[in-house]
Amino acid sequence: MTEREQRWALITGASAGIGEECANVFAQNGFNVVLVARREDRLRKHANWLESKYGVETHVIQADLEKADACHAVFDETERMGLEISALVNNAGYGVPGHFSASEWAHHEASIELMVTAVCRLTYLYLAKMKEHHYGRIINVASLAALVPGSAGHTLYGAQKAFLVKFSQSLWAENYGSGVHVSALCPGFTYSEFHDVIGVREQMSELPKFMWMDAKTVAEQGFQAVMDNKPVYVNGRWNKFVAWMARHLPPSLIEAIIRRQSAKVRRQEV
Repeated sequence: MTEREQRWALITGASAGIGEECANVFAQNGFNVVLVARREDRLRKHANWLESKYGVETHVIQADLEKADACHAVFDETERMGLEISALVNNAGYGVPGHFSASEWAHHEASIELMVTAVCRLTYLYLAKMKEHHYGRIINVASLAALVPGSAGHTLYGAQKAFLVKFSQSLWAENYGSGVHVSALCPGFTYSEFHDVIGVREQMSELPKFMWMDAKTVAEQGFQAVMDNKPVYVNGRWNKFVAWMARHLPPSLIEAIIRRQSAKVRRQEV
């Protein structure tokens, strides 16, 4: 079998934004792709475009990864199809707007299932064969929010993304030299549907343009980071500067800055 026939990349949250662009960049680099998300119509449309554009094979799996059995269903489907998953991009996610106590617990529980538990489940399910074949690429899409103090509103988001960073670092260390690369990708503000979904587009539009990146660039940089086996990669000069400040400024100062800025861009329902 050729390398293209053997290697498949599975991308969650692949119907828009960073996930959609990750599918593009893996296909452009010769990977067949499995697209996973809730919106099957969007996935099929993009799958057809990828096949036409890059000549790769595609497979679409409609799944809601907030449901406890969804990850095993996705894994069982790829096993049934005989697809060797050599790359996994855990991208699906969202933020729950407002203060922690302002939302029903069910909303928080669903976000934890999607952004923490599902990431661990899918990684666990696919990692063994990656190690067996001495080749694997795992990208966990985290956030700049993982590297700065938590802010008021969207309470779990930064914590969930910080978990992904630590999880990725440990996996990177455990698998170093095995042929399996693991990277936590930490973008900042990125043009996508994300802010429309959580209802903060109006606030986001007030931010300076230099703070923003496009999803295509984020995905391309993420691909290169995992190929280079970088355990944590922060996208963009501005985001790197913010991450540097978070590490080097006095904690009380950076916490005050985050508190003031978050009031401008977060929905703060209490």
